[in-house]
Amino acid sequence: MEIRGSGNPLHHLAFALRSAGGQVMRLVYPPICAGCGIMTGDHAALCSVCWQSVRFIERPYCEITGAPFDHDRGEGLVSPEAIAQPPAYGKARAAVLYDGVARRIAQGLKYSDRADLAEMMAAWMVRAGRDVIDDSDVIIAVPLHRRRLFSRHYNQSAELARAVARLSGKRFLPAGLHRVRATQRQVGLGLRARQDNVRGAFRMPETQKPHLFGTRVLLVDDVLTTGATVEAATRALKRGGVGEVNVLTFARVARSGEETLYA
Repeated sequence: MEIRGSGNPLHHLAFALRSAGGQVMRLVYPPICAGCGIMTGDHAALCSVCWQSVRFIERPYCEITGAPFDHDRGEGLVSPEAIAQPPAYGKARAAVLYDGVARRIAQGLKYSDRADLAEMMAAWMVRAGRDVIDDSDVIIAVPLHRRRLFSRHYNQSAELARAVARLSGKRFLPAGLHRVRATQRQVGLGLRARQDNVRGAFRMPETQKPHLFGTRVLLVDDVLTTGATVEAATRALKRGGVGEVNVLTFARVARSGEETLYA
C-alpha cells in the first residue's frame, strides 16, 4: 500500500485526475492493442501477434544482474561482469527485453501520456521479480528532477512503482528519494558518460531517513540500460541508511552477439 501523506500533494492530485481521465477514456475510446493499435477485447492489452513477439526474460540469467545467458549454465550462476564489477544493488530483475513491442509500450508510458499502460506493465514486473519483491520492505521509484516532472506531467517510474505496490501489497514511499540535480537525457550516452551524468544526482531527504533506516528497498525504474542510474540511486539510498537495495524494471537493454546479453 502507499504511505499516505508522503510526497507532493500536487502529484497525488495529478494522479487522481489521470486516473479519472483514464476511466473516461476507457468509456469513450475502444480497446486497442498497446503494441500495434488493432482492436482487442481489453484496454491496455496486446493482440496475439504482439504478445508472441515480446521477449520475456526467463532463466537462465545472472542471479545478480538478471542479465540473460544465451544457454543454461546451471542454477545460481553469476555473469563474469557481475563478478568483476559487483553492482551496488543486491539483485536486479526485469520483465522483458527492450525491443519491438516492449519498447513501444515503454515509450508510450514515458513520452505519450499512456499512464494506463502502467498496470499491465507492472503485472509483468511482479511475475518477473517475485523474489526481489518478497525480499523488500518498501518500494521506491527512481525520481525525476522537478523541471522534467513539470514538463512530462508525471514520473513513469513512479506510476510503475505505485502499480507494483498495489499488485504486491508492498508499501510505496513516493518521497523516499529525490533527484536534486537536473541531468541531461541518458539516451545516446556511453557507460562512462552516463555514470558522470548521474553522479551525485540523488539524495534521500532527511525526513525520510527514520522511515528507511535499515530497511530493504525495492528500487523501481522503467528501463535498465547500463545500470548507471540505478547504481547512483542505490548509493544515495545506502548513504541514507537503507540496509539493502534490489532493482526491478519493466525492461532491460540487451547487447546482441555476446555470450551474456549484458547491458
